[in-house]
Amino acid sequence: MSDPVLETRALKRSFTQGDVTIHVLRGVDLSVRPGEIVGLLGPSGSGKSTLLQAVGLLEGGFEGSIRLKGEEAASLDDDGRTRLRRELLGFIYQFHHLLPEFSALENVVLPQLVYGVETAAARARAADLLGILGLSLRLDHRPAKLSGGEQQRVAVARALANRPPLILADEPTGNLDEKTADTVLGELLKMVRGEGSAALIATHNERLAAKMDRVVRLHDGVLS
Repeated sequence: MSDPVLETRALKRSFTQGDVTIHVLRGVDLSVRPGEIVGLLGPSGSGKSTLLQAVGLLEGGFEGSIRLKGEEAASLDDDGRTRLRRELLGFIYQFHHLLPEFSALENVVLPQLVYGVETAAARARAADLLGILGLSLRLDHRPAKLSGGEQQRVAVARALANRPPLILADEPTGNLDEKTADTVLGELLKMVRGEGSAALIATHNERLAAKMDRVVRLHDGVLS
């Protein structure tokens, strides 16, 4: 069996508000293997976003172990964590966070340029991904000219552009109507599987989670 692309052990996160300490994560043990799509279920406020921020190395203050492709993130400095994010992770958020002054194509090209891909190859890759997602006729449109579902498709293409081993998605269809959410999630799962990536997808929607390979539930700061 292949080694996990993501593994956490005894992962904890607490916040202090005045004299009160709030324990959000109480010792999370989680593994995601290459090619596996895992649904992270839990109601709003259960700590799903906090867990994704932890494994995405987006903020500090966590206790425990986070290993990405076998490399322990806790032992790395800021530059080392930035390298892991750049090389191993793709992010999709509930709000697409596209750059408004750039076209759909350019939004997918830019992360590739940061990664060191040549412009022509980056544009070809972006056009291919957006074409698979049904946006061939929308490549030159800026986000304001795209529907919510189209914007989120661009965000999916952007996350996959550099072929990351792991996609982290935080309520990626949370702002879409049910029909569009079904379509976008179906395309996301198909794309992730087609690229050979793994994914950890946070949602509160049981019906959508049932389409994933495996589901874990976050409750009272621990996984089941």
